Amino acid sequence: MQLDLGNNIRQLRRRDKRTQEQLADALGVTSQAVSRWEAGGSYPDMNLIPSIANYFGVTIDELFGYHNERESRINALVSQIQAMKWKNNGIDADLNESIAFARNALVEFPGNERLMACLASLLYAAGYSRYGEHHLTDSEGYDIYDTQRHGGYTEWTEAVALYEKALLTLEDGDFRQVAVGELTQLYVNMGMYEKSRALAEKAPSIYSTKEYMRICACDGKERVQAYGQAILGMLHACAVLMVQDVLAAKQNMTISEKVGGIQGAIRIFDAVCTDGNYGEHNRLIARMYTQLSLYLWLDGKHDEAFEALDQSLDHFRQFEDLCAKEEPAYTAPLLKQVKVDFSRSPIPDPSDPDTTAVSLYKDWPWWSVEEATQVKQEMQADPRWDTWVARTHLMNR
Repeated sequence: MQLDLGNNIRQLRRRDKRTQEQLADALGVTSQAVSRWEAGGSYPDMNLIPSIANYFGVTIDELFGYHNERESRINALVSQIQAMKWKNNGIDADLNESIAFARNALVEFPGNERLMACLASLLYAAGYSRYGEHHLTDSEGYDIYDTQRHGGYTEWTEAVALYEKALLTLEDGDFRQVAVGELTQLYVNMGMYEKSRALAEKAPSIYSTKEYMRICACDGKERVQAYGQAILGMLHACAVLMVQDVLAAKQNMTISEKVGGIQGAIRIFDAVCTDGNYGEHNRLIARMYTQLSLYLWLDGKHDEAFEALDQSLDHFRQFEDLCAKEEPAYTAPLLKQVKVDFSRSPIPDPSDPDTTAVSLYKDWPWWSVEEATQVKQEMQADPRWDTWVARTHLMNR
């Protein structure tokens, strides 16, 4: 990100006939620091920006050289940071550079709640990508977060502080919803249960969600479309919740019950997608089948485990075929007016294996469980594993 801040400071200092030493004394920094700012070698600390603007009698926008361009510039920075986060979704592609970019954006616009939320979200993702989410088993055999370990993630500690500050002024909308959701998760990850529950209690009920309110706000064809979108959104959420419920139960469900739970999560879409066109949800279903293969293997059903892996590939193939269409759409009676939405599922990019079918075996079984390492070793010893892996590569040629 190119800033003219240093040049603007130099021009203002010369305008007022001040020396670098005088400015440095007024700000409590060294003259060498001021020299580096003006040369573009570094930027002032965020908390110094208001003092510099006050020293020269200008607004912060004027200090940065903006004239009625503030919102456009902030929107552009927000869009770029969000694109960076998507690139680092689940991996550490260039998190250091992305975080540095977001920090510089906050130097440019100190205290902007959207930029604070953007940086917090990057740090949230960084904790997962760099260290992972870790779990323990409590005395009753249920899954719990390793809060002591998570508490040592400096990225998450900073993200909590940024989100708490941003939420004081962040307006209602998608930004606030993401912030509340990620902060609630961070509170739980780090053992701040009272704060997480308090934040959750302030959230709207399911009947006040954006998807449901769209139904109330529309009529005619648009209302039918809104119904379909809401149904699909809720099915997606229910399927994920069912899988996560299985994982959280740990020792309190038998392996056979876990198999049934995952199978139920997969079948939940059949009630609405009656013609087998699952749209963008094919990607989620593919992931659930990889998870199912793990529990089928543990249940001694080894043939069915590999059949589940084949089903996973079939659904990913359907997803890729859908992505190749000009105007992909649903065809089931309840969904005829609904357009396919790829916002939850990135379109496969052959140059990025993490978005293609190759990710099915790289990320197997997607949702991490304690037994995964042992089961994967056992399945890899079966020649059918290599055949399946080879098929994931063939799909991307």
